[in-house]
Amino acid sequence: MSNEKFIVNLRQAWRDECNAARNYQALAERERDPARKEILERMAASEVKHAERWAARLKELGVQVSEYRETASERARRWMLTQSSATAAAQLLEADEAKADALYEHMLGDPVIAESDRSAILEAQREEIAHGKMLEDIAEPYPAHHPQRKLNKILGAEKWHVTAGGWIGQAIYGLNDGLGAAFGVVSGVAGATNVNGDFVLLSGLAAAIASALSMGSGAYLATKSEREVYEAEIKREKREIEENPEEEQEEMELFYQLKGFSADESKKLAAQLAKKPDQLLKALAHEELGLSEQSFPNPWRSAVTATISTAVGAIVPVLPFFFWSGMTALVISFAISTMVHFIIGAAKVLVTGRSWLKSGTEMTIVGLGEALVTYAVGLLIAPMIG
Repeated sequence: MSNEKFIVNLRQAWRDECNAARNYQALAERERDPARKEILERMAASEVKHAERWAARLKELGVQVSEYRETASERARRWMLTQSSATAAAQLLEADEAKADALYEHMLGDPVIAESDRSAILEAQREEIAHGKMLEDIAEPYPAHHPQRKLNKILGAEKWHVTAGGWIGQAIYGLNDGLGAAFGVVSGVAGATNVNGDFVLLSGLAAAIASALSMGSGAYLATKSEREVYEAEIKREKREIEENPEEEQEEMELFYQLKGFSADESKKLAAQLAKKPDQLLKALAHEELGLSEQSFPNPWRSAVTATISTAVGAIVPVLPFFFWSGMTALVISFAISTMVHFIIGAAKVLVTGRSWLKSGTEMTIVGLGEALVTYAVGLLIAPMIG
């Protein structure tokens, strides 16, 4: 690794630490639990210390480090963190800690790195790993050696594994779906009618309304149906536990044995779990039926989020036809829709943590491809409708 590459990585590490410090501090300010608040503040102070160390080292290398200025995406991501549950926020921050650990690991791969730098990076890496464990503790209500915590890990039923982003992720999906559907309709009708503004406006509005209502009702019914299935299966499983607890406990033992535990270990784990029938019920539902209560969001919240976000996305390609007509309106619609496609794709970084540029570009290409195909189809069927 050249000195220039080391400087680039060190500058990135400095930025990551500055950003992490602000994230932890923001979460600490809204945390009501005194113990968690103290942990988050300590983690923020640790990240500040790392950032100051890297800034000092960059200065030694002749690199001027100006005041840290966060990007718009970093500000948006922190806002999302403060709006998310403690579990979702912890999951997202743990992913950031993993990235920081990977960067340090890459830097340590340089065989000619100075010994002092290696020691400093190793120390920072150890602290990042510790931060990841602290975040896991924040999301997990049981202490480290509690049997239920071990069982949760075994069953994969930890809240830790809930998809991050919550309603924000659903909103991004709704925006994308609405925009894509309406953009395709506008393009297709424009091609088929020689960009007749009245036809395009009418069909675009119809598509926007239909898409929003369809997405909202679909989200509500799907979530409600999943929860009803879950409740019905849980009710049946609960009755089985009440009628034949020994047999259900034996089932749990067999599940543990399939996971690689010995017969004695499986028996002890199942016996410990059987002391809490509610936990045994959840574990059996997960193992036998693949069901977890954590996977079902509120049906009404899903419906409202899907409806509003889809409507907002779907109205974008239609808006220019309220103010312009003909090819002018189509070109403006094309430009605005393309830009919004990129913005929505870039916004996915709030949930996925991917490169905003890559994600935005990918979404733009897909949106443009869809529009071009539907426009071409419209041109092909134009002679049929005169």
